[in-house]
Amino acid sequence: MSLQQDIIAKLGVKPEIDVDEEIRKRVDFLKNYVKGANAKGLLIAISGGIDSAVATGLCKKATDELTEETGTEYKTVGVFQPYGEQVDIEDSYAVAKAFDLKYQIENNIQEAVDEIAIEVEYGLKHIGVHQHISRGGKGNVKARTRMVMQYAIAFELGLIVVGTDHASEAITGFFTKYGDGAVDITPLSTLNKRQVRSLASKLEFRKAYSIKRRQPAYGMVRPMRTSWALHTETTATTWKVSKSIRPYRKSWRSNI
Repeated sequence: MSLQQDIIAKLGVKPEIDVDEEIRKRVDFLKNYVKGANAKGLLIAISGGIDSAVATGLCKKATDELTEETGTEYKTVGVFQPYGEQVDIEDSYAVAKAFDLKYQIENNIQEAVDEIAIEVEYGLKHIGVHQHISRGGKGNVKARTRMVMQYAIAFELGLIVVGTDHASEAITGFFTKYGDGAVDITPLSTLNKRQVRSLASKLEFRKAYSIKRRQPAYGMVRPMRTSWALHTETTATTWKVSKSIRPYRKSWRSNI
């Protein structure tokens, strides 16, 4: 068995899926997690791409069902986190509109990220290194700043932070350690990209929201994310998906 096959097996990815069954399973997973944590709902960062759109649809379905079943409102809060001016921010709002999200928050991370970059450069200067923070380093700061803000909001509102990682991304290490990889639950984790698209079609939001080929989310640096070999932090590689290699992740993160 190749390393890739071993990882796929550990992730529990099926070669073929029943789309209705997978949607039901993931919605129930979200509902049970929210109830088990005594939370008031789910928080999802919406980039405007297909992964965040599908995850948003699952979250909204879960909280709507919980609200109907209990008579108590459970929220799905959509968060938009541009750095400065984001040319495709309307894609994020289109996803929220497609799923009729009542609760939407936009917080611009530029000021926080730039302040961190200045402090990093100031620290480097003290040890004789006179340089600006690297492009890749700043990209990691952006991802981690977004997650800090998500957890701050989630704490105040009693929400669970939902990630959009799927199996194809896990295999290639397509995430930032302690950034977009630092979430509570990942309802897409056992699906590959083709299967995510199948769920998207079934969720029927394409009529209101047209998915197009997107640039890296939130202006992320492309080489840093598409290949683990080029990732600036090699500890955040495909090894993340192996329970035997990274068992401590299970203590704070739940995958379906």
